[in-house]
Amino acid sequence: MAAVAARPVRGTDPYRPPALTGLADLLDRQVRERPYARALVVTGERVPLSYGALARLADDVAVRLRGSGLRRGDAVGLLAANSAEFVVALLGAARAGLVVAPLDPALPGSQLTARAAALGVGAVLAGPSAATGPLNVPVWPLRVAASRAGTATVTLRPGPVARSRGAAGELTERDALVLFTAGTTDRAKMVPLTHANVAASVRTICATYELGPGDATVAVMPFFHGHGLFAALLASLASGGCVLLPERGRFSAGTFWPDMRAVSATWFTAVPAIHEILLDRSERECPDARSAPLRFVRSCSAPLNPATQRALERTFGAPLLSAYGMTESSHQATSEPPPGRGALKHGSVGRATGVEVGVVDRDGVPCPPGVEGEVWVSGPTVARGYLADPDATASTFVGDRLRTGDLGILDEDGYLSLTGRIKNLINRGGEKISPEQVEDVLVGCPGVAQAAVYALPDAVYGQRVGAAVVLRDGEGVETGEILRHCRDRLAPFEVPDRLELVAALPYTAKGGLDRKALQARYAPGPDAGHAPDPPG
Repeated sequence: MAAVAARPVRGTDPYRPPALTGLADLLDRQVRERPYARALVVTGERVPLSYGALARLADDVAVRLRGSGLRRGDAVGLLAANSAEFVVALLGAARAGLVVAPLDPALPGSQLTARAAALGVGAVLAGPSAATGPLNVPVWPLRVAASRAGTATVTLRPGPVARSRGAAGELTERDALVLFTAGTTDRAKMVPLTHANVAASVRTICATYELGPGDATVAVMPFFHGHGLFAALLASLASGGCVLLPERGRFSAGTFWPDMRAVSATWFTAVPAIHEILLDRSERECPDARSAPLRFVRSCSAPLNPATQRALERTFGAPLLSAYGMTESSHQATSEPPPGRGALKHGSVGRATGVEVGVVDRDGVPCPPGVEGEVWVSGPTVARGYLADPDATASTFVGDRLRTGDLGILDEDGYLSLTGRIKNLINRGGEKISPEQVEDVLVGCPGVAQAAVYALPDAVYGQRVGAAVVLRDGEGVETGEILRHCRDRLAPFEVPDRLELVAALPYTAKGGLDRKALQARYAPGPDAGHAPDPPG
């Protein structure tokens, strides 16, 4: 249970999630009822952009895109940081009936080109900070200018349209987004999400946390991935809240708390790695963190250590709610409930939200409570499969059910605890070891800030356990102390055979541990197989 004095939930009236059908009408209710309310706060000067102004900009973009030669159901790429340009381009393209494929601005040009070609986008809408280079498709710069006087304009001059053949031929007007996920292989997979998927996900997130016009947040996670896109941006706009977009469009620990105070943020969502950064820096950068009007803090996209969760709650003075999801389920599938809506079971990722979540054995038979198996998800947020990849679709989607590739346990109350990834399991002489479980024990050792576990090739056992550990600043813990801590809490075959103290661990752009880079750095070897995108 959370060891904090939780703030009360909103009122006593039943919560009504926003009514919407997809991206195109996401703003409609707020524009009708609260056109002058803040929707976004943008640029380093923290300029507010109202719902009415945001809708006018999106409509302007939609008109220009309709006259460009693009047809309804065509795909366009979107290359921008967390900026007004991203939001306006996304909503404008949706209102024009186009399918939007957000791209990671940090990817090298070769990968951006490969993704644009694989999907077959008609053009790429690019924000001001996007380094596009030669993408072999038309790139249309898009700029938004907003002033404190309340005026806002958009600049977009469409040019020629590409008619390349790609997976976009599988899309229809019912589709809203294509999100890229590399999973555990090199080739990015393309996940098509319909407007119905989007609407179901956004409504569920809003309902889970009872988001409304009184809420505000700071965009921490990138919008090109489901975590930042669905949880922070779309759910906030649909519910009438406010989203501050940090300067330069990306998270900065140095400006995070001033940004939070600037909009009186009531919540935020991030990955565990960012929560760890904020926790380590809170004493010197925000000693009064508990004075912020936080209703809750959310963590998703990777497992959060329960000890860290409790420490964050003490620091922030608000409950920290763990959630679970993946790209293929339009982000959220489970979450711990906010105060007053159910028990907090730290170490779990909560109960199903808007979908059905089950744990099954190797034959697809449901496991009884307390028994480990693979997590399967079904419901209105689950994608229909992957574009241009029938083999991966057949192995990951069973009818209307998604095989997540995650191992977990459901308790008698329906709370899910994740125990690892099937593809991550280390096979040491027939003993199956979950890296995530070993990492939890390592992080629980005093002085350890982060830990990552990987497979070491071994001629006798097949694989052994390797670990890389990052110490907290100023801590002088020895490897022997850490290993003794492990021997007291793990089976002998689970204790790391090699343990290295390192300065930093590799992370993906969305903030999850980059296990492929970890394996390549410390134990190079082939990486085979496929599983859905890790929790996101």
